[in-house]
Amino acid sequence: MTEYLNLKAADCKNCYKCIRHCPVKAIQFTGNSAQIIPEECILCGRCFVVCPQNAKEIRNDVSIAEALIGSGAPVYASLAPSFAANYTDESSHALSIEQMETALKELGFAGAEETALGAAIIKRQYDEMVKREDKNIVISTCCHSVNLLVQKYYPEALPYIAPLLSPMQAHSVDLKRRYPGAKTIFIGPCISKKDEADRYGGIVDCVLTFAELSQWFKQKRIDIGKCAPRNTESPVTHTLTRLFPVTGGILRTMAKENPQYTYLAIDGVTNIQRALEDIIKGKLDKCFIEMSACTGSCIGGPSMQNVAATNGIQRNTAPVRDYIAINAYAGSEDDPVFAYDTKTLSKSFPSLAVRKVHLGQNAIDEVLRKIGKTKPEHELNCGCCGYNTCRDKALAVLEGKANLTMCLPYLIEKANSFSDDIIKNTPNAIIVLNESFEVQQINNAACKMLHINEHDILGDQVVRLLDPIPFIEVKDEEENRYNQRTYLADYKKHVEQTIIYDKSYHIIICIMRDITEAADKKEEKTRFNQETIAIADKVIEKQMRTVQEIASLLGETTAETKIALTKLKEGLSGE
Repeated sequence: MTEYLNLKAADCKNCYKCIRHCPVKAIQFTGNSAQIIPEECILCGRCFVVCPQNAKEIRNDVSIAEALIGSGAPVYASLAPSFAANYTDESSHALSIEQMETALKELGFAGAEETALGAAIIKRQYDEMVKREDKNIVISTCCHSVNLLVQKYYPEALPYIAPLLSPMQAHSVDLKRRYPGAKTIFIGPCISKKDEADRYGGIVDCVLTFAELSQWFKQKRIDIGKCAPRNTESPVTHTLTRLFPVTGGILRTMAKENPQYTYLAIDGVTNIQRALEDIIKGKLDKCFIEMSACTGSCIGGPSMQNVAATNGIQRNTAPVRDYIAINAYAGSEDDPVFAYDTKTLSKSFPSLAVRKVHLGQNAIDEVLRKIGKTKPEHELNCGCCGYNTCRDKALAVLEGKANLTMCLPYLIEKANSFSDDIIKNTPNAIIVLNESFEVQQINNAACKMLHINEHDILGDQVVRLLDPIPFIEVKDEEENRYNQRTYLADYKKHVEQTIIYDKSYHIIICIMRDITEAADKKEEKTRFNQETIAIADKVIEKQMRTVQEIASLLGETTAETKIALTKLKEGLSGE
């Protein structure tokens, strides 16, 4: 599969949100960034919408559209009916197809029609299939993401898919019948339609999203809201199949003439997965099921301007307004369409089943053991890594799609254990206070130094242990103090004290290094030197008298002797 969704690796911040919201987990985390696995992707666009860093982008095909227009062949736009919710005027009223066609002609298109005409062709085929009871269960094939989901993950349900073209393809077939030699470009809210056009070549020549079209209009400085409709040779009437882009819209257009069948509309991949499981297990009977991967159907597509991530979930931010816009724009009757034979509209859906290597429980247990999960209660299934369960994540590790460090509880526990080991085993005393100067944490070295039990001091004011003034000054002045020598008289300890105020975490950290032994040795040495100096003074005084007496007899000076003894005294004083 061509990469229709690309990743801007520099923008990926390792939040795993795309993995968390991918319904089929078709994302591999490698090189500190998320990579889409094309062979497993169903192109629902959830990862594109929920990415908080806008690290994913849709392949832009405007250059292909421009090349088609520049080729000289007439190019017709097939405009998805959801345009009525995406393109509105200043009063939030839907722009007409005539206004859209005027704007598209300014880009070089020969004309524009609604894909709803193709929907009218296909929905007739749906009615005929149900009427003839061709299949016990019939699944609509309008949504290519649903088709890919079945082909890749539920191939057992392939016999129930209606073997028909999508409305996009049917409309292109119809346009090319009416305009020989024409090229067609589908424009809509969906990413997966790009794959559908490429996978079934020769029907649709190019696919653009609404976002691509809007950007193209912007580049050409075309204000579609101000485009007056032109007279068209074959104006489009208000067709009933404009309802297709809302949940239940297909059903509302169908005749539903077979009372033996139940008609269902299911949207959202998770709901569809459950329905497919029921179908495969034989729990459903005599059903026509309209399936749409996006919640709300096409008006909830990833390229709709009102679709965004709210609390990390892809949803239409104006679902009611968009539904009303589509409902108001739709007519009450079908447009007359050409009666195609079933063969012309037929389409095959081969299995694209994703190959899975069966990995035993022992291998999964070994991965779990590496992240400290040796008991069932250790498996929190918190979903932080993006996977529903710890075992799903372990399986992804074995498949090369994830790594061990994606487990947040494991990393937190590892970091806490590492920091706790340092604090617990360091010979330096460490005390952590809150901004109210209450003891929040104290290590073993501090308890030993201050002759206190940890549980007796936690939550109490630091004044019970130490002079609070240095802590108050550091907090008020927001200026840390490092390696200041302090004597703790109550404990008869000399320490080098560091006090750090971490404003972001609202804590004050005190680190004290016990230098009592070194200080005591220094004091002892100082006392020894002082005693030696005193003795030296007495010796000097006595020796000077003796030397003077001898010198007076010999007639020599005592200056040199005095200098030598004085230097000895100064040397001792200096130490």
